[in-house]
Amino acid sequence: MTKNSPSSPATPESPTRIAAVQFLNTISLIEGLETWNGCTLTKAIPSRIAQMLVDNQADIGLASIVDAADPQNDLALIPAGMIGCDGPTLTVRLFSSVPPEQITRVHADTDSHTSVMLADVLLREMHTVKAEFVPYDARERMSDDDAPTNPDEAWPETLLLIGDKVVVDSPPAVRYPHQIDLGEAWHTLTGLPFVYACWMCRRADLGTPMVDEASAMLERVRLRNTQRLDWLVSREAKAHRWPADLAREYIGELLKFNLDDRARQAVAVFFDKLRAHALIDARQPVWHETPAPTPAAH
Repeated sequence: MTKNSPSSPATPESPTRIAAVQFLNTISLIEGLETWNGCTLTKAIPSRIAQMLVDNQADIGLASIVDAADPQNDLALIPAGMIGCDGPTLTVRLFSSVPPEQITRVHADTDSHTSVMLADVLLREMHTVKAEFVPYDARERMSDDDAPTNPDEAWPETLLLIGDKVVVDSPPAVRYPHQIDLGEAWHTLTGLPFVYACWMCRRADLGTPMVDEASAMLERVRLRNTQRLDWLVSREAKAHRWPADLAREYIGELLKFNLDDRARQAVAVFFDKLRAHALIDARQPVWHETPAPTPAAH
């Protein structure tokens, strides 16, 4: 199978291969998928999933939204769920020891593509700053250009951090008097929600039974989990080392999982800004559309 050729419909012998991130914020989208006999579920970091789709290692992926802006990936978006916000996000945060207008370099968590681009756009448009972004392994507290240091001294001047680490391994507040919640800053700038990640497939697979069936299943899973979020959070918070009350607020109030028309608009605006700042020659978003139901026979 070539990179751009459509996949065959899923069968018991070749189930739909779904890749997703494994943060606390994905439980409402992936909980219960493993019981669907028509799929296999692989967990990976956000920055890997788009490449898994491109390399035909997965058929559907919960990938960073910016990966769909890259024409070389040739990915389509499936509006059956997202990781997004309509205001503060909590777990996508810029920590700085200097005021934002003085930032020159950002050590950026290697787990995400989208947050790096979002931070770059926000610094440019809200603080007139064009910063250099350096990959940073937040778990090891190491960047590509740093020699090993004492872990207690390894926090850089400005740090972009995403995911559970923001809560369970947060940098010392005394080191970072200036903090920016990227979701909140985006909402201030645009008045729109922000979509960090959503379900995607190869564009060549649009219109295939595999994608249509997967889209319908993913939407059913999201809707079912929406009705039992409190139970899911109570079960998963401890495993992810989150305080239960904070996890409940995060999942139940701050995050948004329904990819509605405003979220689609936000994706288009974000892609436009990436193109305007020459960060990516971003394409227009390509969406999977749910097939119209077949009329009943009379």
